[in-house]
Amino acid sequence: MNESILKGRPELTAVIEQVAEVAGYLWQKGWAERNGGNITVNVTELMDEACRSLTAIAPAKQIGKVLPNLKGQFFYAKGTGRRMRDLARKPMENGAIIRICDDCQSYEIVADLPVMPTSELPSHLALQDYLIASGSNYKATLHTHPIELVAMSHIPRFLQPGEMTHVLWSMIPETLAFAPLGIGIVPYTLPGSVRLADATLKLIKDYDVVLWEKHGTVSVGPDIMEAFDQTDVLCKAANIYMCAKSMGSEPEGMTDTAMKEVQEVFKLPKKREGGK
Repeated sequence: MNESILKGRPELTAVIEQVAEVAGYLWQKGWAERNGGNITVNVTELMDEACRSLTAIAPAKQIGKVLPNLKGQFFYAKGTGRRMRDLARKPMENGAIIRICDDCQSYEIVADLPVMPTSELPSHLALQDYLIASGSNYKATLHTHPIELVAMSHIPRFLQPGEMTHVLWSMIPETLAFAPLGIGIVPYTLPGSVRLADATLKLIKDYDVVLWEKHGTVSVGPDIMEAFDQTDVLCKAANIYMCAKSMGSEPEGMTDTAMKEVQEVFKLPKKREGGK
């Protein structure tokens, strides 16, 4: 067996270890049943000359989209069919480093093992392409299945413009402070499809987290821990809502005046979506 790409590369190792840590959190929270959820992190800046000259260890595969900003970029991607709980223990056996080919519409695996990437790769890479094009320092994308947020997407009321964001913001001040752009919702779309990737891309420009109706969430961040935190903050608010609701009445929530005060004190951006 060839030597791991992580050997002698402490910065790359630290990124992969953080991915493993987050994967463990996802499993512990019940957000990653079986092989549910996906992680992709741009590691291009951590690739030295030896890494950049690695030959492919599996045939190139099509992405399904042309992504002009990703030429020659490297990503760590969770493997398709792989469990988060296994990735938490052995990240380089349950994910791989891929390189985007010069045609900008295909990729090849370069390390450590020929583990095929997540089926949601088109969505993840479309987001990464946008992040680079926009000059963002965000490197990580996370898709997971947070129970309370997915449950809320089964209720028609919360699919109305602005409704879910307003309720989540009103549950606890920190939600508004740490997720000031709220949550955008993509109507149910076939998982892994280019249509889903395109719909996600439209919303991630304006929201902290995108919720795929009856499926899960997508978030981005400078690293995978930050992407996790964005989803965690919103899911905590959803959990508070459901706990209060289970007591027999609709939660009162913070008033609009109280939420406006939080926005002003923290100098938060105003919500871009129409609605409340």
